[in-house]
Amino acid sequence: MKVVLNQDVKGLGKKLQIVEVSEGYARNFLLPKKIANIADNRSLNEAKTKQEAIKYKKDLEFEEAKKNKEKIEKTYIEFKEKVGTGSRLFGSVTEKEISEKLKQKLNIDVNKKKIVLKEQIKQLGNYIADVKLHEGVVAKLKIVVVGM
Repeated sequence: MKVVLNQDVKGLGKKLQIVEVSEGYARNFLLPKKIANIADNRSLNEAKTKQEAIKYKKDLEFEEAKKNKEKIEKTYIEFKEKVGTGSRLFGSVTEKEISEKLKQKLNIDVNKKKIVLKEQIKQLGNYIADVKLHEGVVAKLKIVVVGM
């Protein structure tokens, strides 16, 4: 019996996927718990429409990420920090501060977990951080730290 899955099922398939299962498994488990629907014309068309909508949304997000990558790579972010002896900062510049500065300067909202620093920023100088905007889209952000 063919069914359209309403949610991911481990060992069976992903949401909106059409799978072949035994009739007993479908009638006794999948259908009563509303995990799947019988694959008739209506449910097949509905699944196809939802898949197309998801694909369209992902394509839009990918294009937006590419535009944001261009914006980020054209500019830099500057931090003015208090400095101790040997041009060392009091504290450090964190991913959260970088995320907030991106929001202020470029109006790009990036989660702090998507910002990857190769080394901690604890001294004056120039740094580069990777900003993961989307799957397969990573921007190189230039960071300049100057003393006050």
